[in-house]
Amino acid sequence: MNIALYIAKRYLVSKSSQNAVNIINFVSFLVIVIGAASLFIVLSAFAGLKTLSLSFSNFSDPDLMANAKEGKYFRLSEEDVDKLNAMDGIYAYSQEVEERIFLTHKQKNFIAYIKAVDSNYVRVIDVDSLMYYGGWMNNNPYQVVPGAGIANALGLGINDYRNPLKILAPKPGKGSITSGMSTASRPYNDLSVTVSGVYAIEDNLDKKYVFAKLSTIQPLLEKEPDQITGINFKLSPGADLNVVAAHIKNALGDKVSIKTRAQLNDSLYKMLNMENLAIYLIFTLVLIIALFNVVGAIIMMILDKKANISTLYSMGVSIKKLRETYFLQGLLVTSVGGLIGILLASLIVWTQLQFQWIKLTPTLAYPVEFQFGNLVVVFITIFVLGFIASKIAAGRINKKLIAFN
Repeated sequence: MNIALYIAKRYLVSKSSQNAVNIINFVSFLVIVIGAASLFIVLSAFAGLKTLSLSFSNFSDPDLMANAKEGKYFRLSEEDVDKLNAMDGIYAYSQEVEERIFLTHKQKNFIAYIKAVDSNYVRVIDVDSLMYYGGWMNNNPYQVVPGAGIANALGLGINDYRNPLKILAPKPGKGSITSGMSTASRPYNDLSVTVSGVYAIEDNLDKKYVFAKLSTIQPLLEKEPDQITGINFKLSPGADLNVVAAHIKNALGDKVSIKTRAQLNDSLYKMLNMENLAIYLIFTLVLIIALFNVVGAIIMMILDKKANISTLYSMGVSIKKLRETYFLQGLLVTSVGGLIGILLASLIVWTQLQFQWIKLTPTLAYPVEFQFGNLVVVFITIFVLGFIASKIAAGRINKKLIAFN
């Protein structure tokens, strides 16, 4: 039998004759439970917020995106189209042109980006989930769908044929939009359109894009039908993202670069990961401070059990074994406290998932997400910190302490 482990387990459940020692032990155990529970709840809540934030990009971004590798535009030939149509793993794809434009409506102006897409766009992106009010573009080539921010800034209404929205696009190589507006030779092309609906994704995107028909916008920008800025891809269920991306790259050659949804939102992913790390480090610092209680509790236990330590030493138990005893006791306290804290936190997270008792808005529950990875991270953090704290406390046992008794 491992005598150190046996004694450590007995000390774990036994009470001291000194009431102050019992209170200190209870408080240190409670701190571990609360610390572990708090860390797991915070990580679960942030995981939910992260998923909610990324869900906006999941609605509006494709699985894969092909953009021009050099310059802004590239040509998609008939041969390229045939290769893409014959490729396995692609459910649908949509060509697009993205360009900066100038909007004017009832003497109000706004600078935005036109996102001209073909009819396959509705197969790649669930446009119905994007709509705030109104509907997506129908067969009318002169309909557009602006973001809610743009619509509010310009005072746009649905199907307002009396007061159409005017799109101004600079002619290639002809100077700025505003120069020479009073001359016969204007440096811009203009197009009058009506609004069929308004989309809402998130604030920045709602103020950035106006969706329009690709075949309508290409002449406005003085581009050929095969000149585009990108291709949106939706993959078939079960298709391997990396394999399909490699096939697309081989088919279209060096004129395009392929990006996944994560790469399209690289800055967002980095920001969320940095925030997650910062939250973890802050709460870990709190746990480090809290685990000083464990060091104090073990030292108090050592002082309270000096007579027992001397007796064990006299019976032949080595200093190393005595240190191991209190080291294991501290490790058991932190491990058991961490497990109880994780169980309590898991119960709280589960109740939020089931009953949604905390609300962000009257219709939106505070998002939380139970992740096994977070559970492992919390337990390992508690275990490592408990290991260090127990090692420090157990190191107080030496011959001088025994002789002093």
